Amino acid sequence: MPVVDIDPDELRTLTGHTEKSDDDLKDDLFGLGIEYEGETDEGEFKLEFEADRLDRLSVEGIARSLRYHYGDTRGVYVPDTNSAEWTIHVEDVPDERPCVTGAVVRGVDLDEDALDSLIQLQEKLHATMGRKRAKGAIGIHDLAMLKGQVARSATERASDVSGSEATGGSEELRSSDETASESISGEDGQGERSITYTGIEPDGDTFVPLDDDAERTPADVLTEHPTGEQYADLLENYDRYPAIYDDIGMFSFPPVINGRRTEVSTDSRELFVELTGTDQWTIDRMCAIICYALDARGATVEDVTVEYADTELVRPDFEVQTKQVPHEHVETLLGIDFEPDEVVDLAERAGLDAEPEGGDELTYEVEIPPYRVDVLHPVDVVDDIGRAYGFNNLVPRYPDVGTIGGRTETSRLEAAARETLVGLGFEDLLNFNMTNEADNFERMRIAPEDDVVGAAEPATIDEPYSEDFTILRTWALPSLVSVLENNTHRSYPQDLAEIGFAAHVDDATETGVAERRTVAAVLARHDASYEDAKARLAALCEEFHVDLETPATDHPSFIDGRAASVVIDGEDVGVIGELHPAVVVDHDVEVPVAGFEFALDALR
Repeated sequence: MPVVDIDPDELRTLTGHTEKSDDDLKDDLFGLGIEYEGETDEGEFKLEFEADRLDRLSVEGIARSLRYHYGDTRGVYVPDTNSAEWTIHVEDVPDERPCVTGAVVRGVDLDEDALDSLIQLQEKLHATMGRKRAKGAIGIHDLAMLKGQVARSATERASDVSGSEATGGSEELRSSDETASESISGEDGQGERSITYTGIEPDGDTFVPLDDDAERTPADVLTEHPTGEQYADLLENYDRYPAIYDDIGMFSFPPVINGRRTEVSTDSRELFVELTGTDQWTIDRMCAIICYALDARGATVEDVTVEYADTELVRPDFEVQTKQVPHEHVETLLGIDFEPDEVVDLAERAGLDAEPEGGDELTYEVEIPPYRVDVLHPVDVVDDIGRAYGFNNLVPRYPDVGTIGGRTETSRLEAAARETLVGLGFEDLLNFNMTNEADNFERMRIAPEDDVVGAAEPATIDEPYSEDFTILRTWALPSLVSVLENNTHRSYPQDLAEIGFAAHVDDATETGVAERRTVAAVLARHDASYEDAKARLAALCEEFHVDLETPATDHPSFIDGRAASVVIDGEDVGVIGELHPAVVVDHDVEVPVAGFEFALDALR
């Protein structure tokens, strides 16, 4: 879950409730679903919250949520924007990163706290919605250091720059009269202020990157600059690199690093915000979140025109979305009878707007502000209404149905198997059902198309918030190995087991995805062996009175000659063996690992 560091004094100031004690703030934050996780050495709150509420990645966003919670602010707020004076021309960009968006922000008052908050918001958005900059990357620049371009191609500008004695950020500035004269176009003398997003050769131009004092080409940055080395893998398949130019030269190398010339400081009063990425919706939402945070500091947002070859966009995108939410849906999910005006009131206290619509069934047209990237379904609206009402105010009551609760057969089987595994010395775990292709397949030395346990077409997430969670896992053994990877500082032996969820794409099922419960276990110790794992598996099968056979098999995740199929009551249901050294080393585990995985249903 995302964790942000928030100064409680600044939070009190931005909410307008300076009388609130630290304990009061913690209680109020908990009511919003934001958990207090301790304090930093500087006394800042460490706050953890659900990964979908990306608008709360900054003190400004959390303060906004609290103002709604206190009833000081109501309904949807959309900042007014001034007309566009700047344009982003898009031409000849790399196919791998075709999208760009942006905004101009004026009247910014950036003290140290505000600048730190802006940097934290930028990096948290990179890590979450931006998928570590792969899907979206943010550049924030001092607008005063940009010079608007005249209408000429990026190739001509790059040629001008590379032909001069000094290039990029160190090019000698021309006189103000020359600059003004060159940037005027049209009979009316209207000056064009524009930058260009384009693609260049890896060694095609130079600029001075942040935290540096030398002219470097993009290729040099990826091999000689610490930030470039960190993000070099993002561009490893690019023939041409993304670059952003103004009339002076190249000033941004997305998604890696900005130029030093446009570096933002506490003296900056006007900012140019640009975002590049693989998906327009993603970077537009990221841009909206940043603009709302700066608007909360009293800044004014100004539109930017984005000129693609075949279309023109006006950004930032502050379009308000709508959802249709039936009144019955609200009452059924929350278990409370509401009057329509109560629902409208609660929606406004959640930062939404709701308009009742008549007809056979009462329905609300609910408006969603542009910074809310998490509202995908009417149930998300009901959740907001419930939080505004206060989940602690809900009164428990018995359901009005004549049934008696109890465990299902599968649940009883799972509980019995888990108890047996604990009795055999395993520590019971509960891991995430979501993972990523690298952890599920590549690091285990298998591919989805292989004919082995764990290999199957995964169910993928269309719009993942993080590159760490892009698919549903097809088997549980990689999750246990990842736990071993995260616990190399712990003593051995480490004997871990999990009975959990796994799934794969299957067109023969009603939902298109076949789901199952799976049993997985690992033994990590200096003398872990196939025999150790089989002894535990045999004891488990004996407890459930099923017949176990282990014929030899080949599996890329395991050592050749030290792996076998798990055959229970004549059915091939899993695999057992000693993990391959390449798997162990790739997870930084320093001792041998043996393990097994099989279908839970085999124990019935």
